[in-house]
Amino acid sequence: MIYNYYELRVGRERNAQRALAEQVYASGGDGILGVFAPLLGYASNEALVLTDERASSDAVLKGSGVTAAEWRRMSPTLRPHQGAVPQAGGIYVHNWFTIDAEAFDEFVQLSGAAWTDFEARFDARIYGLFAVEPAASETSAGARRLLLMTRYADLAEWQKSRDPTTEAMQMFARRRELTRVSLARACLLIPRSA
Repeated sequence: MIYNYYELRVGRERNAQRALAEQVYASGGDGILGVFAPLLGYASNEALVLTDERASSDAVLKGSGVTAAEWRRMSPTLRPHQGAVPQAGGIYVHNWFTIDAEAFDEFVQLSGAAWTDFEARFDARIYGLFAVEPAASETSAGARRLLLMTRYADLAEWQKSRDPTTEAMQMFARRRELTRVSLARACLLIPRSA
């Protein structure tokens, strides 16, 4: 299955992300997996939308208040499983990794191996690890990009999960050696209206 991740600029109004979410959820159907509002690391006029191939891009790009958009096509690695949707509540950390292309399989394997310990210790759940369709510049530079989406109970739980003594963090340390750049930002899932 193919997923699309949209980074949108919206109006500066306080409820801009909520208005966008209501319209996108209504017009995009089940293919709209989540609309996210900024918390930390994003501009206040950003919104993020994750869709699968069932949603048309028009449902997102013609959404309420959208002034600019960038999007990426992605495919799942170990997660999400078919039909999985992000769970409401808590915070989501969207962590972008640029890694050495030849390390892709090892990076994914280390991630999956670490999740068992990580999810058992912390109030956290990996929603997905996505392989981003590479741009020509990334291919020529020998790089690959991935997006890791993780739900935490709150920011305190994210901080707690940084404990370097856990089995998971030992595997994440090796994964870090394969990483050129990572950028983690926090956001909130805007739930569908009842």
